[in-house]
Amino acid sequence: MASQCFSSSSSVFPTPSSSSHTKVEEKWIGSFPLKRRPVHLRLYSSARAALNADPKPVEIPRKWYNLIADLPVKPPPPLNPRTLQPVKPEDLSPLFPDELIKQETTGERFIDIPDEVVDVYKLWRPTPLIRAKRLEKLLDTPARIYYKYEGVSPAGSHKPNSAVPQVWYNAKAGVKNVVTETGAGQWGSSLAFACSLFGLGCEVWQVRASYNQKPYRRLMMQTWGAKVHPSPSSITEAGKKILEMDPTSPGSLGIAISEAVEVAAMNADTKYCLGSVLNHVLLHQTVIGEECLKQMEAIGEMPDVIIGCTGGGSNFAGLSFPFIREMLSGKINPVIRAVEPAACPSLTKGVYAYDFGDTAGLTPLMKMHTLGHDFVPDPIHAGGLRYHGMAPLLSHVYELGFMEAIAIPQTECFQGAIQFARTEGLIPAPEPTHAIAATIREALKCKETGEAKVILTAMCGHGHFDLPAYEKYLQGDMVDLSFSKEKIEASLANIPQVVA
Repeated sequence: MASQCFSSSSSVFPTPSSSSHTKVEEKWIGSFPLKRRPVHLRLYSSARAALNADPKPVEIPRKWYNLIADLPVKPPPPLNPRTLQPVKPEDLSPLFPDELIKQETTGERFIDIPDEVVDVYKLWRPTPLIRAKRLEKLLDTPARIYYKYEGVSPAGSHKPNSAVPQVWYNAKAGVKNVVTETGAGQWGSSLAFACSLFGLGCEVWQVRASYNQKPYRRLMMQTWGAKVHPSPSSITEAGKKILEMDPTSPGSLGIAISEAVEVAAMNADTKYCLGSVLNHVLLHQTVIGEECLKQMEAIGEMPDVIIGCTGGGSNFAGLSFPFIREMLSGKINPVIRAVEPAACPSLTKGVYAYDFGDTAGLTPLMKMHTLGHDFVPDPIHAGGLRYHGMAPLLSHVYELGFMEAIAIPQTECFQGAIQFARTEGLIPAPEPTHAIAATIREALKCKETGEAKVILTAMCGHGHFDLPAYEKYLQGDMVDLSFSKEKIEASLANIPQVVA
Protein backbone atom coordinates (compact mmCIF):
# COMPACT_ATOMS: atom_id res chain seq x y z
CA MET A 1 0.00 0.00 0.00
CA ALA A 2 1.33 3.39 -0.92
CA SER A 3 2.46 5.35 2.09
CA GLN A 4 3.09 8.74 0.53
CA CYS A 5 1.02 11.66 1.74
CA PHE A 6 -1.53 13.06 -0.68
CA SER A 7 -0.67 16.74 -0.42
CA SER A 8 -0.20 19.86 -2.47
CA SER A 9 1.70 21.99 0.01
CA SER A 10 4.93 21.89 1.97
CA SER A 11 7.14 23.80 4.38
CA VAL A 12 10.67 23.64 5.66
CA PHE A 13 11.41 21.53 8.68
CA PRO A 14 11.07 23.23 12.06
CA THR A 15 14.32 24.25 13.68
CA PRO A 16 14.99 25.53 17.19
CA SER A 17 15.37 29.27 17.40
CA SER A 18 17.32 31.12 20.05
CA SER A 19 14.84 34.00 19.77
CA SER A 20 11.79 31.83 20.44
CA HIS A 21 10.33 32.09 23.93
CA THR A 22 7.88 29.88 25.78
CA LYS A 23 6.07 30.96 28.91
CA VAL A 24 6.31 28.32 31.61
CA GLU A 25 5.84 27.94 35.31
CA GLU A 26 8.96 28.23 37.46
CA LYS A 27 9.21 24.70 38.83
CA TRP A 28 11.82 22.78 36.82
CA ILE A 29 13.47 19.37 36.95
CA GLY A 30 16.70 19.37 34.99
CA SER A 31 15.93 21.23 31.76
CA PHE A 32 12.21 20.43 31.80
CA PRO A 33 9.37 22.12 33.68
CA LEU A 34 6.80 20.18 35.64
CA LYS A 35 3.12 20.96 35.07
CA ARG A 36 4.17 22.88 31.98
CA ARG A 37 1.31 24.60 30.17
CA PRO A 38 3.29 26.35 27.45
CA VAL A 39 2.28 28.99 24.98
CA HIS A 40 3.53 27.15 21.90
CA LEU A 41 5.23 29.30 19.29
CA ARG A 42 5.82 28.47 15.66
CA LEU A 43 9.47 27.48 15.33
CA TYR A 44 10.05 27.33 11.62
CA SER A 45 10.73 29.91 9.00
CA SER A 46 8.13 31.28 6.61
CA ALA A 47 10.21 30.06 3.70
CA ARG A 48 8.87 27.08 1.81
CA ALA A 49 10.81 24.07 0.66
CA ALA A 50 10.07 22.69 -2.77
CA LEU A 51 7.77 19.68 -2.56
CA ASN A 52 9.16 16.47 -3.92
CA ALA A 53 6.56 15.58 -6.53
CA ASP A 54 7.02 11.88 -5.88
CA PRO A 55 8.13 11.31 -2.28
CA LYS A 56 9.46 7.83 -1.65
CA PRO A 57 7.15 5.56 0.38
CA VAL A 58 8.36 5.09 3.93
CA GLU A 59 9.31 1.68 5.23
CA ILE A 60 7.58 -0.16 8.03
CA PRO A 61 9.40 0.65 11.30
CA ARG A 62 11.62 -2.15 12.55
CA LYS A 63 11.71 -0.92 16.15
CA TRP A 64 9.10 0.18 18.69
CA TYR A 65 9.91 3.34 20.63
CA ASN A 66 9.84 3.52 24.44
CA LEU A 67 9.22 7.09 25.61
CA ILE A 68 10.14 6.23 29.21
CA ALA A 69 13.81 6.19 28.21
CA ASP A 70 13.71 9.91 27.33
CA LEU A 71 11.50 11.30 30.09
CA PRO A 72 13.22 13.62 32.59
CA VAL A 73 11.15 12.07 35.41
CA LYS A 74 10.33 8.35 35.33
CA PRO A 75 6.72 7.29 35.90
CA PRO A 76 5.60 5.82 39.24
CA PRO A 77 5.66 1.99 39.24
CA PRO A 78 2.56 -0.21 39.49
CA LEU A 79 2.01 -1.60 42.98
CA ASN A 80 1.01 -4.97 44.32
CA PRO A 81 -2.36 -4.22 46.00
CA ARG A 82 -1.60 -6.55 48.92
CA THR A 83 1.88 -5.35 49.79
CA LEU A 84 1.79 -1.87 48.19
CA GLN A 85 5.30 -2.60 46.92
CA PRO A 86 6.31 -2.23 43.27
CA VAL A 87 5.05 -5.09 41.15
CA LYS A 88 7.60 -7.82 40.43
CA PRO A 89 7.75 -9.77 37.16
CA GLU A 90 6.48 -12.89 38.92
CA ASP A 91 3.37 -10.96 39.98
CA LEU A 92 2.47 -10.54 36.30
CA SER A 93 3.39 -14.04 35.10
CA PRO A 94 -0.13 -15.50 35.56
CA LEU A 95 -1.40 -12.98 33.01
CA PHE A 96 1.40 -12.31 30.51
CA PRO A 97 4.27 -14.20 28.84
CA ASP A 98 7.81 -13.27 29.86
CA GLU A 99 8.65 -11.21 26.78
CA LEU A 100 5.64 -8.93 27.27
CA ILE A 101 6.50 -8.53 30.95
CA LYS A 102 9.99 -7.44 29.93
CA GLN A 103 8.52 -4.89 27.52
CA GLU A 104 6.17 -3.64 30.23
CA THR A 105 9.06 -2.83 32.57
CA THR A 106 11.94 -2.04 30.21
CA GLY A 107 13.91 1.18 30.21
CA GLU A 108 15.42 0.53 26.77
CA ARG A 109 14.77 3.23 24.19
CA PHE A 110 13.99 0.94 21.25
CA ILE A 111 12.69 -2.64 21.04
CA ASP A 112 13.23 -4.71 17.90
CA ILE A 113 10.03 -5.78 16.13
CA PRO A 114 10.20 -9.53 15.35
CA ASP A 115 10.36 -10.42 11.67
CA GLU A 116 7.23 -12.55 12.01
CA VAL A 117 5.31 -9.52 13.29
CA VAL A 118 6.63 -7.29 10.51
CA ASP A 119 5.47 -9.89 7.98
CA VAL A 120 1.91 -9.54 9.30
CA TYR A 121 2.18 -5.75 9.51
CA LYS A 122 2.86 -5.83 5.75
CA LEU A 123 -0.80 -6.73 5.20
CA TRP A 124 -1.67 -3.07 5.86
CA ARG A 125 1.39 -1.09 6.86
CA PRO A 126 2.64 1.49 6.18
CA THR A 127 -0.68 3.29 6.53
CA PRO A 128 -1.41 6.47 4.56
CA LEU A 129 -1.00 10.03 5.75
CA ILE A 130 -3.64 12.06 3.93
CA ARG A 131 -4.18 15.78 3.63
CA ALA A 132 -7.84 16.71 4.21
CA LYS A 133 -7.95 19.36 1.48
CA ARG A 134 -11.72 19.09 0.95
CA LEU A 135 -12.42 19.53 4.65
CA GLU A 136 -10.08 22.54 4.67
CA LYS A 137 -12.09 24.03 1.80
CA LEU A 138 -15.41 23.42 3.57
CA LEU A 139 -14.09 25.14 6.72
CA ASP A 140 -12.48 27.94 4.67
CA THR A 141 -9.41 27.69 6.86
CA PRO A 142 -5.79 28.56 6.12
CA ALA A 143 -4.77 25.57 8.27
CA ARG A 144 -3.40 22.47 6.60
CA ILE A 145 -5.03 19.35 8.04
CA TYR A 146 -3.43 15.90 7.83
CA TYR A 147 -4.75 12.63 9.19
CA LYS A 148 -2.94 9.35 9.74
CA TYR A 149 -5.45 6.71 8.67
CA GLU A 150 -5.28 3.41 10.56
CA GLY A 151 -8.63 2.11 9.26
CA VAL A 152 -6.90 0.19 6.45
CA SER A 153 -5.99 -2.71 8.76
CA PRO A 154 -7.97 -5.98 8.46
CA ALA A 155 -9.90 -5.12 11.64
CA GLY A 156 -10.44 -1.52 10.52
CA SER A 157 -8.48 0.24 13.28
CA HIS A 158 -5.08 0.73 14.90
CA LYS A 159 -5.61 -2.13 17.34
CA PRO A 160 -3.87 -4.91 15.35
CA ASN A 161 -0.59 -3.01 15.83
CA SER A 162 -0.54 -4.49 19.34
CA ALA A 163 -2.81 -7.51 18.93
CA VAL A 164 -0.43 -9.17 16.46
CA PRO A 165 2.72 -8.97 18.62
CA GLN A 166 0.83 -9.86 21.79
CA VAL A 167 -0.55 -13.03 20.23
CA TRP A 168 2.79 -13.87 18.61
CA TYR A 169 4.64 -13.64 21.93
CA ASN A 170 1.98 -15.79 23.59
CA ALA A 171 2.18 -18.39 20.82
CA LYS A 172 5.98 -18.43 21.09
CA ALA A 173 5.61 -19.09 24.85
CA GLY A 174 3.34 -22.09 24.20
CA VAL A 175 0.12 -20.46 25.38
CA LYS A 176 -3.01 -22.12 23.97
CA ASN A 177 -5.70 -19.52 24.65
CA VAL A 178 -5.98 -15.79 25.30
CA VAL A 179 -8.82 -13.80 26.84
CA THR A 180 -9.62 -10.13 26.72
CA GLU A 181 -12.22 -7.40 27.08
CA THR A 182 -13.46 -5.03 24.41
CA GLY A 183 -15.66 -1.94 24.28
CA ALA A 184 -16.70 -1.01 20.77
CA GLY A 185 -15.24 -4.30 19.54
CA GLN A 186 -12.24 -3.00 17.64
CA TRP A 187 -9.77 -4.51 20.09
CA GLY A 188 -11.71 -7.77 20.36
CA SER A 189 -11.89 -8.14 16.60
CA SER A 190 -8.18 -7.33 16.27
CA LEU A 191 -7.24 -9.97 18.82
CA ALA A 192 -9.51 -12.51 17.14
CA PHE A 193 -7.83 -11.72 13.80
CA ALA A 194 -4.35 -12.19 15.29
CA CYS A 195 -5.35 -15.45 17.00
CA SER A 196 -6.65 -16.80 13.69
CA LEU A 197 -3.19 -16.24 12.17
CA PHE A 198 -1.21 -17.92 14.97
CA GLY A 199 -3.65 -20.69 15.95
CA LEU A 200 -4.65 -19.57 19.46
CA GLY A 201 -8.07 -19.81 21.03
CA CYS A 202 -9.69 -16.43 21.75
CA GLU A 203 -12.44 -15.50 24.24
CA VAL A 204 -13.78 -11.96 24.51
CA TRP A 205 -15.95 -10.15 27.06
CA GLN A 206 -17.61 -7.23 25.28
CA VAL A 207 -19.19 -4.35 27.22
CA ARG A 208 -22.91 -5.09 27.08
CA ALA A 209 -23.91 -1.65 25.77
CA SER A 210 -21.59 -2.10 22.78
CA TYR A 211 -22.49 -5.79 22.41
CA ASN A 212 -26.08 -4.69 21.83
CA GLN A 213 -25.24 -1.59 19.73
CA LYS A 214 -22.64 -3.21 17.46
CA PRO A 215 -23.67 -6.74 16.40
CA TYR A 216 -21.38 -6.74 13.38
CA ARG A 217 -18.29 -6.29 15.52
CA ARG A 218 -19.36 -9.41 17.42
CA LEU A 219 -19.82 -11.22 14.10
CA MET A 220 -16.33 -10.17 13.00
CA MET A 221 -14.88 -11.72 16.13
CA GLN A 222 -16.88 -14.90 15.64
CA THR A 223 -15.87 -15.08 11.97
CA TRP A 224 -12.23 -15.11 13.07
CA GLY A 225 -13.03 -17.88 15.57
CA ALA A 226 -13.50 -16.07 18.88
CA LYS A 227 -16.08 -16.74 21.57
CA VAL A 228 -17.85 -13.52 22.60
CA HIS A 229 -19.78 -12.84 25.82
CA PRO A 230 -21.72 -9.73 26.81
CA SER A 231 -20.26 -8.20 29.97
CA PRO A 232 -21.24 -8.36 32.77
CA SER A 233 -21.87 -12.07 32.26
CA SER A 234 -22.96 -14.92 34.51
CA ILE A 235 -19.83 -16.89 33.54
CA THR A 236 -17.49 -15.26 36.07
CA GLU A 237 -17.75 -14.39 39.75
CA ALA A 238 -16.97 -10.75 38.93
CA GLY A 239 -19.81 -10.61 36.42
CA LYS A 240 -22.26 -12.33 38.74
CA LYS A 241 -21.62 -9.79 41.51
CA ILE A 242 -22.31 -6.89 39.15
CA LEU A 243 -25.52 -8.49 37.88
CA GLU A 244 -26.68 -9.10 41.45
CA MET A 245 -26.30 -5.38 42.17
CA ASP A 246 -27.72 -4.24 38.82
CA PRO A 247 -29.31 -6.81 36.48
CA THR A 248 -29.60 -4.12 33.77
CA SER A 249 -25.97 -2.96 33.99
CA PRO A 250 -24.73 -1.62 30.63
CA GLY A 251 -21.26 -2.79 31.59
CA SER A 252 -17.94 -0.99 31.40
CA LEU A 253 -14.42 -1.76 30.27
CA GLY A 254 -13.43 -2.05 33.93
CA ILE A 255 -16.02 -4.79 34.49
CA ALA A 256 -15.05 -6.63 31.31
CA ILE A 257 -11.38 -6.52 32.31
CA SER A 258 -12.26 -8.09 35.66
CA GLU A 259 -14.03 -10.96 33.93
CA ALA A 260 -11.21 -11.66 31.48
CA VAL A 261 -8.49 -11.40 34.15
CA GLU A 262 -10.42 -13.80 36.40
CA VAL A 263 -10.55 -16.44 33.66
CA ALA A 264 -6.87 -16.02 32.79
CA ALA A 265 -5.76 -16.31 36.41
CA MET A 266 -7.72 -19.56 36.89
CA ASN A 267 -6.47 -21.40 33.78
CA ALA A 268 -2.80 -22.35 33.36
CA ASP A 269 -2.99 -22.57 29.55
CA THR A 270 -4.62 -19.14 29.21
CA LYS A 271 -3.13 -15.64 29.25
CA TYR A 272 -4.69 -12.20 29.22
CA CYS A 273 -4.29 -9.58 26.49
CA LEU A 274 -5.08 -5.90 26.98
CA GLY A 275 -5.83 -3.47 24.16
CA SER A 276 -4.71 -0.25 25.80
CA VAL A 277 -3.43 1.32 29.06
CA LEU A 278 -0.32 -0.79 29.71
CA ASN A 279 3.18 0.26 28.67
CA HIS A 280 3.79 -2.61 26.25
CA VAL A 281 0.56 -1.82 24.38
CA LEU A 282 1.51 1.85 23.98
CA LEU A 283 4.97 0.70 22.91
CA HIS A 284 3.58 -1.41 20.04
CA GLN A 285 1.42 1.45 18.81
CA THR A 286 4.41 3.74 18.23
CA VAL A 287 4.70 2.29 14.72
CA ILE A 288 2.03 4.91 13.90
CA GLY A 289 4.06 7.92 14.99
CA GLU A 290 7.37 6.59 13.67
CA GLU A 291 5.85 6.18 10.20
CA CYS A 292 4.13 9.54 10.41
CA LEU A 293 7.34 11.39 11.27
CA LYS A 294 9.03 10.07 8.14
CA GLN A 295 5.97 10.77 5.99
CA MET A 296 5.82 14.38 7.14
CA GLU A 297 9.56 14.81 6.65
CA ALA A 298 9.18 13.50 3.09
CA ILE A 299 6.76 16.30 2.21
CA GLY A 300 8.52 19.03 4.15
CA GLU A 301 5.92 19.51 6.89
CA MET A 302 5.89 19.26 10.68
CA PRO A 303 2.79 19.67 12.85
CA ASP A 304 2.03 22.73 14.94
CA VAL A 305 -0.83 20.86 16.62
CA ILE A 306 -1.26 17.09 17.14
CA ILE A 307 -4.75 15.91 18.10
CA GLY A 308 -6.01 12.44 19.04
CA CYS A 309 -8.86 10.80 20.90
CA THR A 310 -8.20 9.15 24.26
CA GLY A 311 -9.98 6.34 26.07
CA GLY A 312 -7.25 4.14 27.49
CA GLY A 313 -4.62 5.96 25.46
CA SER A 314 -3.08 3.51 22.97
CA ASN A 315 -3.99 5.35 19.76
CA PHE A 316 -3.03 8.76 21.13
CA ALA A 317 0.26 7.51 22.55
CA GLY A 318 1.08 5.64 19.36
CA LEU A 319 0.86 8.80 17.29
CA SER A 320 2.24 11.31 19.77
CA PHE A 321 5.13 9.59 21.60
CA PRO A 322 7.64 9.73 18.70
CA PHE A 323 6.76 13.41 18.24
CA ILE A 324 7.23 14.01 21.98
CA ARG A 325 10.71 12.48 21.61
CA GLU A 326 11.48 15.06 18.92
CA MET A 327 10.01 17.79 21.11
CA LEU A 328 12.17 16.78 24.09
CA SER A 329 15.25 16.99 21.86
CA GLY A 330 14.31 20.55 20.86
CA LYS A 331 13.61 19.82 17.19
CA ILE A 332 9.90 20.69 17.19
CA ASN A 333 7.41 22.33 19.57
CA PRO A 334 3.86 21.25 18.77
CA VAL A 335 0.78 21.57 20.93
CA ILE A 336 -0.23 17.97 21.73
CA ARG A 337 -3.92 17.71 22.59
CA ALA A 338 -5.87 14.70 23.87
CA VAL A 339 -9.64 14.66 23.36
CA GLU A 340 -11.96 12.57 25.51
CA PRO A 341 -15.74 12.17 25.77
CA ALA A 342 -17.54 14.60 28.07
CA ALA A 343 -19.35 11.58 29.57
CA CYS A 344 -16.11 9.85 30.61
CA PRO A 345 -13.50 12.59 31.18
CA SER A 346 -10.72 10.85 33.10
CA LEU A 347 -7.98 13.36 32.19
CA THR A 348 -10.01 16.55 32.57
CA LYS A 349 -12.19 15.58 35.56
CA GLY A 350 -10.44 12.61 37.17
CA VAL A 351 -7.84 12.59 39.92
CA TYR A 352 -4.22 11.49 39.56
CA ALA A 353 -3.97 8.62 42.01
CA TYR A 354 -3.24 4.92 42.41
CA ASP A 355 -6.28 2.91 41.39
CA PHE A 356 -7.24 -0.50 40.05
CA GLY A 357 -7.42 -0.96 36.30
CA ASP A 358 -10.56 -3.05 36.68
CA THR A 359 -13.79 -2.88 38.64
CA ALA A 360 -13.30 -5.99 40.79
CA GLY A 361 -9.82 -4.98 41.96
CA LEU A 362 -7.95 -7.92 40.42
CA THR A 363 -5.25 -5.89 38.69
CA PRO A 364 -2.19 -4.14 40.16
CA LEU A 365 -2.62 -0.59 41.38
CA MET A 366 -1.56 1.93 38.75
CA LYS A 367 -1.01 5.64 39.19
CA MET A 368 -3.20 7.25 36.57
CA HIS A 369 -5.89 9.80 35.97
CA THR A 370 -9.02 8.03 37.10
CA LEU A 371 -12.72 8.56 37.75
CA GLY A 372 -12.60 5.63 40.17
CA HIS A 373 -12.67 1.95 39.25
CA ASP A 374 -16.36 1.75 40.24
CA PHE A 375 -17.33 4.42 37.70
CA VAL A 376 -19.70 3.10 35.02
CA PRO A 377 -19.98 5.60 32.15
CA ASP A 378 -23.23 6.26 30.38
CA PRO A 379 -23.59 4.19 27.18
CA ILE A 380 -22.25 6.73 24.68
CA HIS A 381 -21.61 5.43 21.17
CA ALA A 382 -17.81 5.72 21.43
CA GLY A 383 -17.61 2.43 23.32
CA GLY A 384 -13.83 2.29 23.05
CA LEU A 385 -13.51 5.49 25.11
CA ARG A 386 -15.70 4.32 28.02
CA TYR A 387 -12.87 3.54 30.45
CA HIS A 388 -12.59 4.95 33.97
CA GLY A 389 -8.85 5.56 33.80
CA MET A 390 -6.12 6.78 31.48
CA ALA A 391 -2.90 4.90 30.66
CA PRO A 392 -0.42 5.49 33.53
CA LEU A 393 2.35 6.53 31.14
CA LEU A 394 0.08 8.96 29.32
CA SER A 395 -1.17 10.29 32.67
CA HIS A 396 2.45 10.85 33.70
CA VAL A 397 3.21 12.70 30.46
CA TYR A 398 0.16 14.88 31.12
CA GLU A 399 1.36 15.60 34.64
CA LEU A 400 4.76 16.66 33.26
CA GLY A 401 2.97 19.17 31.06
CA PHE A 402 3.98 17.79 27.67
CA MET A 403 0.37 17.54 26.49
CA GLU A 404 -3.05 19.04 27.20
CA ALA A 405 -6.58 17.61 27.26
CA ILE A 406 -10.16 18.65 26.48
CA ALA A 407 -13.53 16.87 26.61
CA ILE A 408 -16.20 17.15 23.89
CA PRO A 409 -19.85 15.92 23.93
CA GLN A 410 -20.87 13.29 21.42
CA THR A 411 -23.32 15.39 19.34
CA GLU A 412 -20.54 17.82 18.41
CA CYS A 413 -18.32 14.85 17.60
CA PHE A 414 -20.87 13.36 15.20
CA GLN A 415 -21.53 16.74 13.63
CA GLY A 416 -17.81 16.87 12.82
CA ALA A 417 -17.89 13.27 11.59
CA ILE A 418 -20.64 14.10 9.11
CA GLN A 419 -18.61 17.05 7.80
CA PHE A 420 -15.58 14.80 7.48
CA ALA A 421 -17.48 11.98 5.76
CA ARG A 422 -19.13 14.34 3.27
CA THR A 423 -15.84 15.94 2.28
CA GLU A 424 -13.15 13.28 2.72
CA GLY A 425 -15.40 10.29 1.97
CA LEU A 426 -14.36 8.18 4.96
CA ILE A 427 -16.85 7.40 7.72
CA PRO A 428 -14.97 7.61 11.04
CA ALA A 429 -15.51 5.27 13.96
CA PRO A 430 -17.19 7.06 16.90
CA GLU A 431 -13.89 7.22 18.79
CA PRO A 432 -11.89 9.40 16.32
CA THR A 433 -14.88 11.70 15.86
CA HIS A 434 -13.63 13.33 19.06
CA ALA A 435 -10.30 14.14 17.41
CA ILE A 436 -12.08 15.33 14.28
CA ALA A 437 -14.32 17.67 16.28
CA ALA A 438 -11.27 19.14 18.05
CA THR A 439 -9.46 19.46 14.71
CA ILE A 440 -12.40 21.41 13.30
CA ARG A 441 -12.35 23.70 16.34
CA GLU A 442 -8.65 24.38 15.78
CA ALA A 443 -9.09 24.92 12.04
CA LEU A 444 -11.90 27.42 12.61
CA LYS A 445 -9.71 29.23 15.14
CA CYS A 446 -7.06 29.49 12.41
CA LYS A 447 -9.74 30.99 10.15
CA GLU A 448 -10.31 33.71 12.75
CA THR A 449 -6.61 34.43 13.34
CA GLY A 450 -5.33 33.84 9.82
CA GLU A 451 -2.69 31.37 11.06
CA ALA A 452 -1.72 28.68 8.56
CA LYS A 453 -1.04 26.02 11.16
CA VAL A 454 -0.28 22.42 10.29
CA ILE A 455 -2.74 20.19 12.16
CA LEU A 456 -2.08 16.44 12.45
CA THR A 457 -4.83 14.18 13.72
CA ALA A 458 -5.27 10.47 14.33
CA MET A 459 -8.01 8.84 12.27
CA CYS A 460 -7.68 5.56 14.15
CA GLY A 461 -10.47 3.56 12.52
CA HIS A 462 -13.48 3.48 10.20
CA GLY A 463 -17.11 3.39 11.29
CA HIS A 464 -18.52 0.79 8.90
CA PHE A 465 -19.78 -1.31 11.81
CA ASP A 466 -20.93 1.69 13.83
CA LEU A 467 -23.67 2.92 11.51
CA PRO A 468 -26.45 2.55 14.14
CA ALA A 469 -24.72 5.46 15.94
CA TYR A 470 -24.89 7.53 12.76
CA GLU A 471 -28.55 6.57 12.36
CA LYS A 472 -29.23 7.92 15.85
CA TYR A 473 -27.52 11.19 14.99
CA LEU A 474 -29.12 11.60 11.56
CA GLN A 475 -32.58 10.93 12.96
CA GLY A 476 -32.06 13.53 15.69
CA ASP A 477 -32.24 10.93 18.47
CA MET A 478 -28.69 11.33 19.79
CA VAL A 479 -28.34 13.26 23.03
CA ASP A 480 -25.33 14.40 25.01
CA LEU A 481 -24.82 12.13 28.00
CA SER A 482 -22.86 13.39 30.95
CA PHE A 483 -22.37 12.37 34.56
CA SER A 484 -23.49 13.60 37.91
CA LYS A 485 -21.07 15.11 40.38
CA GLU A 486 -22.45 12.76 42.99
CA LYS A 487 -21.74 9.72 40.78
CA ILE A 488 -18.06 10.62 40.40
CA GLU A 489 -17.69 11.55 44.07
CA ALA A 490 -19.10 8.17 45.08
CA SER A 491 -16.70 6.37 42.75
CA LEU A 492 -13.67 8.41 43.81
CA ALA A 493 -14.44 7.65 47.44
CA ASN A 494 -13.59 3.99 46.79
CA ILE A 495 -10.14 4.60 45.35
CA PRO A 496 -7.50 2.84 47.50
CA GLN A 497 -5.67 5.21 49.82
CA VAL A 498 -2.04 4.93 48.82
CA VAL A 499 0.62 7.32 50.05
CA ALA A 500 3.07 7.64 47.16
